[in-house]
Amino acid sequence: MAIAIPVKALPLSFVVHALAVAGAVLVLVWNIYFRGGLAWESTNKSLIFNAASDGLKVCNGPNGSRIVNLMSHFFPPPKQLHPVLMLIGLIIIGGEAIISYKALPFRKEEKKIIHLVLHAIALILGIIGVYAAFKYHNESSIANLYSLHSWLGIGVISLYGIQWLYGFVVFFFPGGTAAIRRESLPWHVLFGIFVYILAVATATLGYLEKLTFLENSGLAKYGSEAFLVNFTAIVTILYGTFVLLTALSQGPVEDDYSYSAI
Repeated sequence: MAIAIPVKALPLSFVVHALAVAGAVLVLVWNIYFRGGLAWESTNKSLIFNAASDGLKVCNGPNGSRIVNLMSHFFPPPKQLHPVLMLIGLIIIGGEAIISYKALPFRKEEKKIIHLVLHAIALILGIIGVYAAFKYHNESSIANLYSLHSWLGIGVISLYGIQWLYGFVVFFFPGGTAAIRRESLPWHVLFGIFVYILAVATATLGYLEKLTFLENSGLAKYGSEAFLVNFTAIVTILYGTFVLLTALSQGPVEDDYSYSAI
């Protein structure tokens, strides 16, 4: 379907890349500096329950010396992996996959491979991120799937997987007929945009939910961490907005190797 805003895709894609870097840095600073780090396992279940580690731990060594316990700083609970994997994986890498057809000056088949692989990476990281949330809840005796964020999250990752599998079968291997591909493309694009908007909205709800829990547990409402989480949510929304603008903008000059404007 030929819907394109009268703006070149390339300059918009630069904004997307800049926001991607900003979002990745913010979520990593939040979870490594403020929340204690990233890890898959933690023997201290109270740390998993609290989802935090207050910096470096100092303990007494065998000779009375004081030893810095780096493990508690760099290897906290799996919950910390959830926001990192969902933002960098599903939102950022997924967004880069969406704009690949408009932002890259390559041939159609090359852009198709890039589009497919980036979405596969985003989906895999998203699945691991969802599993990390379940793992944290189960090990901390917290109920699963009780919030709107969790419900939408399961819906998003399921729809994302269906979208990727359909695209793989119809457009890559074994590939549908020319008529099927032609009829499917507008719906594939439209459904993909819908799932991506839903993913950004779900991520925003996740920031709100996590920050609310932290503030109810004593985090300062006007503290640096609260501001950081809010700014990360804003950058996420801006990133999603510019991804959609790029997807709807004018791509490189079309030739025999390019798709028509979305």
